[in-house]
Amino acid sequence: MAFNLKKVLKALLLSSNQPLATKDIQAALTRFHESAFAAPHDDSPAGEPAAEAAAPAPEAPAPVVEEMAEVIAEPPQDPELYADVPSLVTVTQIREAMDEIAAELRGADDGLLLIEGNSGYRVVTHPRFARWVRILRAEPPPVKLSQSSIETLAVVAYRQPVTRTEIETIRGVSAEAGVAKLLERELIYVVGRADTPGRPIQYGTTDQFLEFVGVKSLDELPASDVLSSRQIDDWLQTSANPHRPTDTDMGLSDEQLPLEAAAAGSAPAATDTAAAETPATGPN
Repeated sequence: MAFNLKKVLKALLLSSNQPLATKDIQAALTRFHESAFAAPHDDSPAGEPAAEAAAPAPEAPAPVVEEMAEVIAEPPQDPELYADVPSLVTVTQIREAMDEIAAELRGADDGLLLIEGNSGYRVVTHPRFARWVRILRAEPPPVKLSQSSIETLAVVAYRQPVTRTEIETIRGVSAEAGVAKLLERELIYVVGRADTPGRPIQYGTTDQFLEFVGVKSLDELPASDVLSSRQIDDWLQTSANPHRPTDTDMGLSDEQLPLEAAAAGSAPAATDTAAAETPATGPN
């Protein structure tokens, strides 16, 4: 019977409440093979023979010895779990096994799901059981983010690292309350300070933000032409240095002269008219 990677992964997933990354799985396989070739461990103190380490203890009754032996003895080696364990399991093999586990959990409809976050895989309860989980933990219902906070979070996600002034310039309103709420919910954090006058604080999104929106990395966020960094940079630069409208911007033809030029050109004509109306005087 061949080694069953899927069964082992199920046990590892249920053994911890922390995310299980592919590198953790590969490290566990490496340690399995290292322990197989490790020398037997000797519990006797260093430098003393095992027979002289302690005085012989009185013999225990036979039933007690047999019961302890059953508890201490390792379970029988299951060929599916410990035989023919590969020395290397690729990321692709792990992902395929995880996909099968996720499909089985969805099909069983027992209230468990397998999700992949930015830190690895986790078995979680289905959202429809959230109320029972909150009752068990005596937790209040989650507070929804306001529209203002969501807009601020979107600007930080697509623009990061971003300062509060830039957020306010993009949104056109104060961002103080929204930034404070997002910091409290640990969806954003202080990245550092901008290399500009005053060294304003810059903000970025946290790993909890990725779990909040259900993506593994920022690269999986939906593409946004409105909030792309390049277009925002151009827009901020334009706002700082406003463009003076030209005739073309105002819908005028390129052949039509500007008003200033027309006014300048009318001055000589007026001079010529005045000269023509002035009577010529000759010698008496």
